[in-house]
Amino acid sequence: MKPEAPIAPSNPGVEPNRESALLERCRAGDTRAYQELVERHQDRAYALALRIVRSPSDAEEIAQDAFVKAWLAIREFRGESAFGTWLHRIVVRRALDRAESLRARGAREEPLEPESDAGGGEGAAVAPGPESSDARRLAHLMDALPAAQRAALSLHYYENRSVTEIAAMLDMPEGTVKTNMSRGRATLRQAWVRTERTEWKP
Repeated sequence: MKPEAPIAPSNPGVEPNRESALLERCRAGDTRAYQELVERHQDRAYALALRIVRSPSDAEEIAQDAFVKAWLAIREFRGESAFGTWLHRIVVRRALDRAESLRARGAREEPLEPESDAGGGEGAAVAPGPESSDARRLAHLMDALPAAQRAALSLHYYENRSVTEIAAMLDMPEGTVKTNMSRGRATLRQAWVRTERTEWKP
């Protein structure tokens, strides 16, 4: 398995016509319509946040906050992009802010347990469903990447987003996105080779 290969296929999107109708109802203040939108998107929003912050509790909070923010701004959403793209942009930005906060806090505090143990436990939850040992190993290695690199690679491979879309979501130039992806892939390849030479345990 090559680290630069797609990690997992993106789930198919919801029906455009149904989603458009739900959005119109949401703009009119229909909370039941918004609840349906939440149910359609909550799993992927949570999974995306989890890949960036690596903490299930933080990822759940980020996803909930993103849905609240989206609801409060729903009347301003004019459909220039799909609702999922707009929502994921909110999720990513909040997740990156949280990841930076966690990084700064971790630098000030003494870790309570070995980093490898914590990373292994959370890494196993990155992709849903049964996983091979290679998939778990790749998820574990991605945990060690800086948040921006992890976000760019996750959006590209898990969400099938283009560089242009990722740049908009991360609010950074396309060249910076490409640099993050290139460095992230290089780090993964090097780490993959190192773990091939040792006895890696998921």
